[in-house]
Amino acid sequence: MPHDFTDVHDCTGNNLRKATRAVTQYYDDALRPSGLRLTQFSLLSAIKEFGTVNIGTLAEESVMDRTTLTRNLRLLEGEGLITVTPGEDARVREVSLTLEAREKLTVAHRHWKRAQAHIAEQMGPDGVRHLLRALSGAIHAVRPSTAPSASRS
Repeated sequence: MPHDFTDVHDCTGNNLRKATRAVTQYYDDALRPSGLRLTQFSLLSAIKEFGTVNIGTLAEESVMDRTTLTRNLRLLEGEGLITVTPGEDARVREVSLTLEAREKLTVAHRHWKRAQAHIAEQMGPDGVRHLLRALSGAIHAVRPSTAPSASRS
């Protein structure tokens, strides 16, 4: 008999939130010596990948609404980790990293790599690949036009 996933314990949203909280807490602990939290590390890493990026593109890539992203960017700007400047079109704001952010990311990356290695060791390489594919599939199932690549997570 096929599983119908109607039991509350099978709720995808609830289980994703629990997993996200657990994994976020693990990475926050691992990143603590760098002074960054996972949310900051993730945003700063995305900005670094782009070089300079407009807020709309960053929101889409992060699968984050612009209000939440703007709030997070204000905090990063207040800490001196990013600069936000008007783009060629005055309605567009461009975000880039400061030297301090690049230095913090270098330190944080070492701690992040250890956390990544631990999770890969616990789950196994196939488990990690399967998880990333499943997460990308979940994003695509609910937001087909904004699903980021699992390999960039």
